[in-house]
Amino acid sequence: MTRCDTLIRNVQILDGSGSEPRLDGVAIDGGRIVGIGDVSDYPARRTVDGEGKMLAPGFIDAHTHDDLYVIRAPEMLPKLSQGVTTVIVGNCGISAAPVRLTGNPPEPMNLLGEANAFRYSTLGDYVNALVLARPAVNVAALGGHTALRNNHMDRLDRIANADEIAAMRAQLCESLDHGALGLSTGLAYSSANSASTEEVTALCQPLCEAGAIYATHLRTESDLILDAMEEAFRIGEQARVPVIISHLKCAGVDNWERSGELLQSLEKAANHHSIGWDCYPYAASSTILSLSQVDERIAITITWSIPHPEMSGKSLSQIAASWEINQMEAAQRLQPAGAIYNCMCENDVRRILQHPGTMIGSDGLPNDPFPHPRLWGTFPRVLGHYCREQKLFSLGEAVRKMTSLPAQRFGLSDRGWVREGYAADLVLFNAETVRDTASFADPINAAVGIDAVWVNGELSYWKQASTGQRAGRFLTRDQKS
Repeated sequence: MTRCDTLIRNVQILDGSGSEPRLDGVAIDGGRIVGIGDVSDYPARRTVDGEGKMLAPGFIDAHTHDDLYVIRAPEMLPKLSQGVTTVIVGNCGISAAPVRLTGNPPEPMNLLGEANAFRYSTLGDYVNALVLARPAVNVAALGGHTALRNNHMDRLDRIANADEIAAMRAQLCESLDHGALGLSTGLAYSSANSASTEEVTALCQPLCEAGAIYATHLRTESDLILDAMEEAFRIGEQARVPVIISHLKCAGVDNWERSGELLQSLEKAANHHSIGWDCYPYAASSTILSLSQVDERIAITITWSIPHPEMSGKSLSQIAASWEINQMEAAQRLQPAGAIYNCMCENDVRRILQHPGTMIGSDGLPNDPFPHPRLWGTFPRVLGHYCREQKLFSLGEAVRKMTSLPAQRFGLSDRGWVREGYAADLVLFNAETVRDTASFADPINAAVGIDAVWVNGELSYWKQASTGQRAGRFLTRDQKS
């Protein structure tokens, strides 16, 4: 029998299908899975005894803002320590490429990094930088609508004209030629909110021929969210492209308990069009500090502030009290800044997470000095808190939401399953102990219960630490035949 690189024996395999685990072994060679089942006779350079623990496909983080972090900190410990082997970047209309800045990055592009970090005028330049950085996880990228607007418009508070749309389309097509997954928008933000439905539809039209997708941070996630969802559906239908709704939620106290309406709307639309969505397992969001989201009925924590960095990690109410002003005035004084908003109710989070169509995406912000705990805790929280403790779904179903479902939605054909011939992106975890340890008070903490992570066949995380192996690659979408 041919010698293989790695043999993982005595494991309960969760193959990504949603089915229950089965006791088997896996053989890896050349970065691929070459054998599944009784592989005890395989001669191997390294053998790992899984001790009856769970072996699953590496988790795919369906919604990240790791665009520049994968280059700045290629060890990628916040994700690798969760069992994540692939990150989808370029979400919410903001991407590291293609970008040409003439000043500071417009909000919310500043969530990704400072102006001097945006060095990639084409996606090809970004991919070359990734190759040099050798990240520990795989990276797949969307092109950001706000980034395109920044490149071709003198002001972002208006609708793009025909010439500007043509220039943006040409640049988007260049990114698609380099393997971009599709286009993302962040229509809720001031830098893109002035864009018309027609502008976005025109930009989405090249996606169909390329076999790409449209992902959107909706125009609003609060009172008029159903209207915003209908806009996204219309864009997808008119451009004939699959739609992915980012971080599905019911934001704001007045919208709590509306998740049933949202899911019903998604199910109806999915009857005649390809619709997907992701969610993170927390009842708090995090983004830039926006005056429109300041609501004294909810707790708001400041994650960073340019004029007042000393306020990072403090609540807006505390800051306002110390300054003897109201919260709106304090928010104005803190800007530009970032914040965590406790703007959702737990029942909605549970209902959305439980739906079989929901993918898992962390939406973590690695550039924040005091980040939301989702950056370090999302995937173990799904496995530990919501699966094992709350019993929202079976373990097989939890894994499906984090593996084969996003692989299918984003067109990553050889990821997301434990199958022969597939890439050997794998995570070994203890189903009885896996849990998140990152908290809102102490957010930078690795999970427990993640025993080992392989990326393209290389053992990259072992016994709570990086091995130093960085075998991640840039992944392109399936090419339409």
